[in-house]
Amino acid sequence: MRFTLSMILWFACLPGVAAEAELARPRSMLVLIESDVRGPFYYEVFSALRSTVNVYSQSPINIFVENLDFRRFSGPAYEEGLQVYLRSKYSDRPLGVIVAIGSLPLEYALRSAAPWPGVPIIFSMVDETALARLKVPPEVTGSILKLNFKDMMIAARAVVHDLERIVILGEPWERQTFNRNIPNEIPTAAADVEVLDLTGVPMRQLRKRVAELPDHTAIIYTGIFSDGEGMFYSPADALALVAETANRPIVISTESLLGRGGIGGFLQLPTSVGKETAQLAMRVLDGESGIPIAVGDNVRPMFDWQQMRRWGVSESSLPAGSEIRFRDPTVWAQYRAQILVIIATLLVQAALIAWLIYEQRRRHLAEVLSRNSMLELTHMNRVATAGEFAASIAHEVSQPLTGIALRASAARRWLTMERPNIEKARAALDEIEAAGHRAAEIIKSLRSMFRKDKTDKLATDINKLIWNVLGLVNIDLRKHQIDLQSELAGQLPSVLGNQVQLQQVILNLIMNAIDSMRSVEPRVLSVRSKLNGRHSVQVSIEDTGIGIDPANLPRIFKALFTTKQNGMGMGLSICHSIIESHDGRIWVSPGANGGSIFQFELPTESNKGKVATMAAYI
Repeated sequence: MRFTLSMILWFACLPGVAAEAELARPRSMLVLIESDVRGPFYYEVFSALRSTVNVYSQSPINIFVENLDFRRFSGPAYEEGLQVYLRSKYSDRPLGVIVAIGSLPLEYALRSAAPWPGVPIIFSMVDETALARLKVPPEVTGSILKLNFKDMMIAARAVVHDLERIVILGEPWERQTFNRNIPNEIPTAAADVEVLDLTGVPMRQLRKRVAELPDHTAIIYTGIFSDGEGMFYSPADALALVAETANRPIVISTESLLGRGGIGGFLQLPTSVGKETAQLAMRVLDGESGIPIAVGDNVRPMFDWQQMRRWGVSESSLPAGSEIRFRDPTVWAQYRAQILVIIATLLVQAALIAWLIYEQRRRHLAEVLSRNSMLELTHMNRVATAGEFAASIAHEVSQPLTGIALRASAARRWLTMERPNIEKARAALDEIEAAGHRAAEIIKSLRSMFRKDKTDKLATDINKLIWNVLGLVNIDLRKHQIDLQSELAGQLPSVLGNQVQLQQVILNLIMNAIDSMRSVEPRVLSVRSKLNGRHSVQVSIEDTGIGIDPANLPRIFKALFTTKQNGMGMGLSICHSIIESHDGRIWVSPGANGGSIFQFELPTESNKGKVATMAAYI
């Protein structure tokens, strides 16, 4: 009874055990590839497959890969030996899934299932024609390659304007991997063009034929694995050999051939194939069954920019959504950082220049305002100075006027006598005329001295200016009992200056000297002029007054600085500004016998012209 119950329980649990065994597949897969995995296309397929498995699988998966090498070897003997080899190699390696990449590996896996009985099979890169021919059983699943001749013709028409013929290159149709359906599609897809089929032609002849193709022709390359004379190579290397001599653009069908001489087309993406295959294999390893066959999404229109430029193909003529590879980088892409630095530098420079222009304008306006203010102050200083020696001015003017009145009275008496003295009357009138001219000169000198000056600079005799000023202050000198000592060098060269301003400098310095000697004895004013070297005239005004405190010397020419009780502190500042505006210099030093010596020097007219010329040249 107990045995019977145990048997019943064992049989009841048997389906569950079988289901659990179905789910617990070995974490391994065998990848069958018909060509060498070291070739660019299959290498990318396998790399994408392996990386996808490693990233998305929750547990480690063993991946085995076998190159069936059906491109170079075929026949019953080869397949029998291959089967023995695989049975022996994987006898102790349980497999969870067989992955057949391409129609030939799938055909072999279906025909020779002995090495891996009961192991599920999936496939990729198999077109619908091959799938129908192989009569794939329902338990086998995979992704269908959607690569057709119609798309190849679309690409050919895009790269060749007014297409008239196509030339097809590749292995014989029976040995093609996934292009075996092309012969059946040609009558429909290429009905309006001439078709030249050169599949299976040896490489030596092929290179000559493609070098002499007529215009309005496109080449369609389906893949070449051998030169027809016993030499085998990858389709990428074969394409490069063809492109060396081809005189027309070459339409290709896989991404790995881009950059080898083909212009592009609707290309199969090996990376996408590898990812799709890995995802499907992991679903099977995880126990999923009944997965329907689906159309793969791994074909995209892609073109080579370099080849487009070579054949004069416009980007606008390409199929919608085309991707362009190997495009020449723009200047922005190549030198982005440098351009940004240059733009930033230019912006900073522009900002600095704008700021400098703004500051220069402000400075110019400030200088104009300062110059105008200085002119006003200078004029006010002259007016104030005129008030200081008004008595001297009145005396200078009254002398000729008094003489005129006396001589006019004398001339009247001589003319009213019984016997008029004509000679004496004439002499008196001459003296009246001379006195009138002298009065006019005094008035003219005073007007030029105290009018608002212009900024014009003319050739000026500095000695003449000194004598004019001394004539104006002559009464003040006599009033304060000041002895005048003048040593003016003869034949001094002219200086280029404003006569009114320079005259004011001399007047201010002399008036300051007179003022400083009011309370001292003796009172001596020394005025000298000389040629200092060859290029400047020097004037010195020395007094025997109270002198200047050494502590005040650094500030003596500053505006608003004064030691006078009622002074404005502008006289010496104005002198300093005037001399500097004439490219000269002014300074003060203690006198040998007390008092002070004020000196200034100005460049001669000829030397100033040289300086101006040199400045303009620089």
